[in-house]
Amino acid sequence: MGGRMVDFGGWDMPVQYPAGTIEEHLRTRTHAGIFDVSHMGEIDVRGPDAIAFVNRLTSNDVTKLIDGQAHYTALTTPEGTVIDDLLVYRLTADHLLLVVNAGTTDKDWEWISSHHTGAAGGHKENVELKNASSDYCQIALQGPDAVTILQKLTELPLDEIKYYHFTSGKVDGIDSIVSRTGYTGEDGFEVYAAPEHAEKLWNKFLDAGNFGAADGVLPCGLAARNTLRLEAGMALYGHEIDEKTTLLEANLGWICKLDKGDFIGREALARQKAEGLKRRLVGFEITDRGIARDDQDIVIDEQAAGKVTSGSPAPFLKKNIGLGYVPVEYANAGQQIKIDVRGRLVGAQVVKTPFYKRAK
Repeated sequence: MGGRMVDFGGWDMPVQYPAGTIEEHLRTRTHAGIFDVSHMGEIDVRGPDAIAFVNRLTSNDVTKLIDGQAHYTALTTPEGTVIDDLLVYRLTADHLLLVVNAGTTDKDWEWISSHHTGAAGGHKENVELKNASSDYCQIALQGPDAVTILQKLTELPLDEIKYYHFTSGKVDGIDSIVSRTGYTGEDGFEVYAAPEHAEKLWNKFLDAGNFGAADGVLPCGLAARNTLRLEAGMALYGHEIDEKTTLLEANLGWICKLDKGDFIGREALARQKAEGLKRRLVGFEITDRGIARDDQDIVIDEQAAGKVTSGSPAPFLKKNIGLGYVPVEYANAGQQIKIDVRGRLVGAQVVKTPFYKRAK
C-alpha cells in the first residue's frame, strides 16, 4: 500500500503510508485508523495456578479480573523497575493471555519462564507456559467510527463490550478475540486471530471503513501510533519506562497494587513510596518556537535536570509536546523549564497529562 518500511524490533514495519503521519493521526482522532500490530508478543499461561503465578510477576492485581476482562500492568524487577508493560487477558480462571511488546518478547519470555519455580506455597506453580506469539495476528481499529465499521463484519454486540473487556466470536467468519482496547486515546478494538487470516481481515476492515473516501478509514504506521499515544499521555517502553525507571516515578502507581500481597519488586516500591520520590515523569508544552525530541536535556536554573523521553508535534492539539523526567520539586503544572534543542534553549512549561482526552 506504499508504506515506507523500517526495521522495528526485528519486524519490517510501515513508519507511514502515502497519506502521511499527520493525516493518519487526524483521521484516527476524527474517523478511524487501522494499525497492523501483529508484531506484538503473546504468552499463554494455563493451569490451576495461572492467576497466582501471573500475580506474583506483575504489579496490578490479577485476582480482581473476571472472565472476559483485561488490565494494564507491568513485569517488575526486584528494584521495582520495569521489564515490560503488558496487557493481561483473563479468558478463564485457569487461562490467561499476556500481550507484550514486540522488541521485548524474547526477554519477557525468558523472565517469565525463569520465575516458574517454587513460590506458591513452597512448590512449583502448576502452570503451562507457551510463547504463542506466532499463533496470532493483531489488527487494531481505532477512532470514533471503529464500532460502526467493525459491526459490519460481526454479529457480536460490540456496544455491550466495555472498555478493557473482550469477547470471542466470528469476525467475517474468522474465529477472533475482539478486545475494546488500544494505544491511541480513542475508542476502538484490537482483533486477534490466526495469522493466516491477517491479510483478509485487514482488507475487510479497509472495505468496511470506506478506505479512499475523505472520511474513510486510513492505514496508519508507527509514526502516527507514536504521536497518538503521546498526545494521550501513554508510556512507551524504552522511553518513559525501562529497567532504570520505577512504576512510581513513571506515574504508574495506579497499576501498582502494594496491598495485594507479595510480588516481585513490591518491597522496593513500598520503600520508595514511604521515602518519597526523587524524580517524576511530567508532560510539557513548548512555549517558544521549537520541537523537543527524545533524549534532549531538560534545563532548570541553567542546569541539566533531566531528559526528554518522548517529544513531538501533537497534530490534533497543534502544539509541540513532550514527556520527561525532572526532580520531584519541579514536577508541578506551570513550572517553567527549557529544552536544549541542538544547543538552543527553548522555553517550555510543565502541564497536566494526558495532553488529549477524548470526549466520552
